[in-house]
Amino acid sequence: METNNKIMQPFLLAIDQGTTSSRAIVFSRDGKRLGVGQRELMQHFPHEGWVEHEPEDIWQTTLFSCQQALTEAGIGADMIAVIGITNQRETTVLWDRRTGKPVYRGIVWQDRRTSAWCQRLQEQLEQQGRENFIRSRTGLLLDSYFSASKIRWILDHVPGAAKLAHEGHLAFGTIDTFLLWKLTSGKRHCTDASNASRTLLFNIHTQTWDADLLALFDIPPGLLPDVLDSAADFGKTDADVFGASVQIGGIAGDQQAAAFGQACFEPGMTKSTYGTGCFMLVNTGSQVIESRHNLLSTVAWRLDGKPTYALEGSIFMAGATVQWLRDKLNFFASSHETEAMAARARYADSIMFVPAFTGLGAPWWDPEARGAIFGLTRDTGLEDIVTAALLSVCHQTRDLVEAMAADGLQPVRIRADGGMAANNFVMQGLADLLNLPVDRPQLTETTAFGAACLAGLHCGLYASTDDIAQLWKLDRSFLHSADETWREQQKSRWLDAVSRTRSNRTGS
Repeated sequence: METNNKIMQPFLLAIDQGTTSSRAIVFSRDGKRLGVGQRELMQHFPHEGWVEHEPEDIWQTTLFSCQQALTEAGIGADMIAVIGITNQRETTVLWDRRTGKPVYRGIVWQDRRTSAWCQRLQEQLEQQGRENFIRSRTGLLLDSYFSASKIRWILDHVPGAAKLAHEGHLAFGTIDTFLLWKLTSGKRHCTDASNASRTLLFNIHTQTWDADLLALFDIPPGLLPDVLDSAADFGKTDADVFGASVQIGGIAGDQQAAAFGQACFEPGMTKSTYGTGCFMLVNTGSQVIESRHNLLSTVAWRLDGKPTYALEGSIFMAGATVQWLRDKLNFFASSHETEAMAARARYADSIMFVPAFTGLGAPWWDPEARGAIFGLTRDTGLEDIVTAALLSVCHQTRDLVEAMAADGLQPVRIRADGGMAANNFVMQGLADLLNLPVDRPQLTETTAFGAACLAGLHCGLYASTDDIAQLWKLDRSFLHSADETWREQQKSRWLDAVSRTRSNRTGS
């Protein structure tokens, strides 16, 4: 790691660009939150199953959030030692290198437009006896969730895009790469190994873009960014962006950054983040574990050229389900009301809410499944439906834990974070349904803090991950109190509900 002994002010700026909002947080070295900025991001749904973002909206909301965070912290950009970036993963942007203008909206990770295309390609691979070809190199399943098919769709459907790509005029990036390009005024086209590992184009064993995968998806290699460590020299911001040129020292995908911020540095340590979706990662160290139960092998982070791997379970709808109840059904004005609503619920145990709005993620991987609510009666109240929606997050998490256990990685306790971690009802529901202790840290913005820590590690604010581990502090442990009979009844009802939402295309 690089050490800069000239750093006088140990302030770190974390950019946390998410699916529904852009955030920025100014941290002190010890993890104290000094200033926060946030602005919601408009979602675009041009067709059923399509989800898009305007890249310029992402950029402008990020700029606004950074300025707001600096203002609240009472400091200027010249007092920031280093910037870390964390981002919604897999979301895909292609832009013209000459102008910096995207050729199409960003296609969001939740987008399912390429599901049928992916299915056809998988069938072709199976006919060729290469059904495990992609997974063996990337650790991922062939699914529209990841970036490769999104790139292919843009090249196939945007007039002139394929020609520009083959002429070397287009650049591809996940959101970290796009923001880095904008922050450096086009001087740096880079990503980190954690984000690269979510594209379906990166060989997680060789730690390089894979020529065979690029050929399979017919993607010109000139589109791709350079892949650096997660703590590395990503360049400096253009002085015109914040009024000072600031070092960018860390990048990681949001879920990997959360694991880093949760100090899950030892193999077996597990975190679960509850934001727009829910993502559970268990550290597997230097070993790539290939799941037999539809989980994903991924790069957690790469430091000094050495990757740390993780096994991941991905749930598409967690906080987004609560957002749907708020924005589409107007059940409440603020998500903060849901905990009190759950306390008033009378019949929620008999209702199953399966939030398959954009299909089902792990371990089912059924993009054609759709959401449903089961068990409604004349006595069902609004509070019951809200409570069932909250518990759906817990049920989906149990699916992941059981898949991990079947792969030989039984979590013994879970560190939870993200916006929903503030909801005591959800945290207790997790402990009860998982039959495991759930630890909530004092600092729940672990995604942003993880990005800040990676940046701080690069520039010498932290000597090692041991320094960072000492900063983790427990807020509360939620211990399981429900009886086994209730737990098994809930599991049976949940699995029955899931079976009734699934498409006939897949089997598990």
